[in-house]
Amino acid sequence: MQTYTSTTPFGRRTLTLVDVESQANAKTRQPDKTVNKWKIFRSLCAAKTRAGVSERALTVLDALLSFYPETNLGGRNLVVFPSNQQLALRAHGMAPATLRRHLGALVDSGLIIRRDSSNGKRFARKGQGGGIESAFGFDLSPLLARADEIEAWAQDVRAEDCALKLVRERITLCRRDIVKMIATGSAENVPVKMTEQGVSDWAGVTSLYRGLIDKIPRAGERFELEPIGDGLALLAGEIVILLENHVKTSKMSTNESQNERHIQSSDSENLLDLEPDRASEPIASRQTELDPPKPERKELPLAMVIDACPDIVDYARHGIASWRDLYVTAALVSAMLGISPSAWLAAQSTLGQIPAAIVVAGILQKGSGINSPGGYLRELTRKASRGEFSPLPMLMALIASRQRQKLAS
Repeated sequence: MQTYTSTTPFGRRTLTLVDVESQANAKTRQPDKTVNKWKIFRSLCAAKTRAGVSERALTVLDALLSFYPETNLGGRNLVVFPSNQQLALRAHGMAPATLRRHLGALVDSGLIIRRDSSNGKRFARKGQGGGIESAFGFDLSPLLARADEIEAWAQDVRAEDCALKLVRERITLCRRDIVKMIATGSAENVPVKMTEQGVSDWAGVTSLYRGLIDKIPRAGERFELEPIGDGLALLAGEIVILLENHVKTSKMSTNESQNERHIQSSDSENLLDLEPDRASEPIASRQTELDPPKPERKELPLAMVIDACPDIVDYARHGIASWRDLYVTAALVSAMLGISPSAWLAAQSTLGQIPAAIVVAGILQKGSGINSPGGYLRELTRKASRGEFSPLPMLMALIASRQRQKLAS
């Protein structure tokens, strides 16, 4: 006796055009086609947004696939018929109402087909040889029929994820390079001339850089990040050219100077003119040139400063292991932030070298919260001259802010 395959759902459920399309697609699959059920499931997980299913719906599909005895989907009968109780157990104890909702989502997305019996029960009827003659439950044929489509979706999603990762990596590398090149160029007094951007100093270059990074969204898509990455790469390339040209010019000047000294050295009467009389200079001036700045007596531990202002470490050439390292790095950062030499010197004169360096580290840590770092430093210097400011409260506030951010995340 020939069996009949039902095409409509049991009870009050209505037949939808999605059901008709899914059943039509299932009929078009090649009889000898097979596919690894877990491979197609992993591809579907990668392309779940394209397929229009949620993670919980995929959990139910995972449970349904576990009831199919073979690893490869194929053959004539791909119907699984677990009870709701057994299906809920394999779906990690999902509630019955939730299970029904996600089963409906899988049907509506065209990934499975309902094959309901006359009374809505799920079972299999075996023939004389013991083989399954007809089964009622959930048909997995659409997964086999749409395997190529699902795999193409997964490849597109993986390619997009890879492209997004590359764009983010490019932006990160450009940001690191630009910041360190600006610090070097500012510290070495490299001349700046960017005619197209109308920039003539390193403060202007820093403004260009900040204008680009301020556009970076917190969770941007690739099409949003690519123009920003292009802009950062272009700016990094121009800064590299500035530094390379300065190095070439410096080498040429050094060679010319060496040639001139070599010519003059043949005249023994000019030897005294080449070496200035260091003994006639004040001792204080010689000490300033030869010795590094000696930090004043400090009451704050260096570890506390680094804990409150960790961003300053990114600008150190060889890390920050001493107060000397902090002072040198803060001098570079102050120029990068656009703080004028007069404001930096005034802060050192009033606060002291190390406290001034700590304040610059705090200004860097606050980032975009300070519109004018130079003006902010001058204001803190004025307050310090009146005895109304010290670096300790600033550090405590920064540490508390970082702790709140960690708790929030």
